Parts: sequence; C-alpha cells; structure tokens
Amino acid sequence: MIFRQLFDQVSSTYSYLLADEGTRKAVFVDTVFEQHARDTALLRELDLELVAVLDTHCHADHVTGAWLMKTELGSKVGLAAAYAAQNVDLPLAHGDVVPFGACSLHVRATPGHTAGCLSFVTADRTMVLTGDALLVRGAGRTDFQGGDATLLFRSIRDQLFTLPDACVVYPGHDYEGRTSSTIGEERRHNPRIGGGAREEDFVGYMRNLALPHPKQLAVAVPANMRAGQPEDGKAPLAPQWGPVVTTYAGLPEIAPEWVAQHREKVHVLDVRSAAEFEGELGHIKGAQLIPLDDLRARVAEVSSDKPVVVVCQTGRRSGMGAVILKKAGLTTANLAGGMVRWRDLGLPS
Repeated sequence: MIFRQLFDQVSSTYSYLLADEGTRKAVFVDTVFEQHARDTALLRELDLELVAVLDTHCHADHVTGAWLMKTELGSKVGLAAAYAAQNVDLPLAHGDVVPFGACSLHVRATPGHTAGCLSFVTADRTMVLTGDALLVRGAGRTDFQGGDATLLFRSIRDQLFTLPDACVVYPGHDYEGRTSSTIGEERRHNPRIGGGAREEDFVGYMRNLALPHPKQLAVAVPANMRAGQPEDGKAPLAPQWGPVVTTYAGLPEIAPEWVAQHREKVHVLDVRSAAEFEGELGHIKGAQLIPLDDLRARVAEVSSDKPVVVVCQTGRRSGMGAVILKKAGLTTANLAGGMVRWRDLGLPS
C-alpha cells in the first residue's frame, strides 16, 4: 500500500493519502481546502485514481478539501452519517468498509470529541487514523460541538485501545511536531487516558483544559457541513491566462505544446547561459536571455506586460527562475521539460 502523511502548517492538520499499489486506486483522509493544489499534484504525479475523500469528523479548525476533490476529480465524499451533512456520498457508520482497489479502511465510531467522530483502521490492523479522538500523548478536546469526555473515554478504551499494541496511530493534528505513535505507547504513556487511568481521571483532566476556541470555528463548521463547498458554490479560480499546473513541489508549470500555440500571449525568459542559448537545442523565437545566476539582480528587466514562461534545458533551473519571479510579484510558470522536451515534441526553435 502507498501511504503519505501531509501537513498543513496553519491549522497543524495531518492529511493522509492511502492507495493500492496494484490498481492505483486511492483515498484521501482529512484534506485541507487551501492544500488542494498540493494534494491533487501528488495524486497526479503518483498516477493515482482518487475514489473517496474521507473526513474523520466535522472539523472546527480548518475547511475540508473534500468538495473540491469531488468537483475536480469525481471522487466520493465520506463523513459520519450522524452529521447529516450536505454533499456527502458515503454517510459512514460503525462497521462500514471503504474499499480502494485491493485495500480497504474499516470504520470505527469514536465519538466524544464531537458526536460524529470516526477512526479508520486498515484491514490488517497495522494502522489507524484517529482524527481528533486519540492524539499523540493527548486526546481531542470535548468542550464544544457536542463533545462528551465520558463518551470519548469509552471510545478510546473500547474501539482504539482494543487494537494491537503495534498498530501505528496517525492523528488528525499535532502541535509539537510528533507524527505518529502506537496503540501500545498510548495505552501506557498517554497522560490523559494511559497508564490505567479511570474514567473519572480522564473526565477531570478534559474538563480543565481551558483551551480557547479555534479561530476558524465560525467559518469552518458551517463550511464542513457542506463538505467544504464555498457559500457561493464556486471553486477558487485557476490561473486564467493558461493551463498552469502546480506540482507537488509547489512549482507552477505549463505544457510546451500550449506555449507553442499561444506564443504571442506570453513573454519567454530563458535562464541558460549564452552558449546554451545558441547551442544545439537552440532557443524559442523572441525569448529574452538572462542567465539564472544574474536573474535576481536583473529581475527589473523582465517584462511584466504578459505572463512570463521561464525556460532552461530540462526545466530544473527554470523552476528556480519561476520561484524568483513569483517572489518578485510577476505572473509566471515554468516550461515543463524545458528545451529538451520542446525539441522532442518537434516544436519550432
């Protein structure tokens, strides 16, 4: 199975991509709206077909990217049926199974942080995605959204601590840089519920956390009851000047075929050396030459009248060129594959 753990720094949210290596079918768990470009780029680069986007619960600290994934990729949206939320294709309950190719996630109801929290366990019980129910050396707060410390205690004890000791715990959040734990570790060392803690101990601990409410609460909860659909029902606009694709590395890229067909609409900047510019690969007609080593000092020379397509030999140096121009406030994209791909496609130089 393919497995990736991703992180959103603003909300300290972990998102998880799981995929069957054979069929390339995938599920995404706890996506973040603002990370949509990153997440879809990873799916594209790994050649995966997204079949479902799942949320462990209705989040209060960020807006889910589920609706965006459904709109763009046709994947189904899964959330606890208890919420009765909009745009949900898979209203999930305890005991349900979400298949993706030869792999699957098994649903365990773990309410307490909210009334509809779910945890997702792999079929072999080697991994569990616990959302905000069980955290690394912690547990999700229980002071709003129908939270109930007594219920959470029983969820963790009966549904999570009954998993094998070696089962790896992947939480929905962490604020200290911890990425995972195990059921055995948490059963022994979790300061809120581990080490033989009784219900009264856990409830007393949770009632005295005195945490401020999440900053996004008023926005996130209503949006997540629509599976992340914006209030106006419209997805964020993609770049309008051309089919720019953001890579998983965060670079804006554009296909050489489009550039060749719309040459008059863009300004081409070549960041190779002068010798390469006149060398075997040639250069795109009308391209401006500024070697990458000189670009930061000469960025004012780059025309801002049109979007700038940055070019080098293979698209690596020009990727850095696009980063430099973007930081300088220019509209830009890297030419995917550079002049090597341009030549291989038989485009004019």
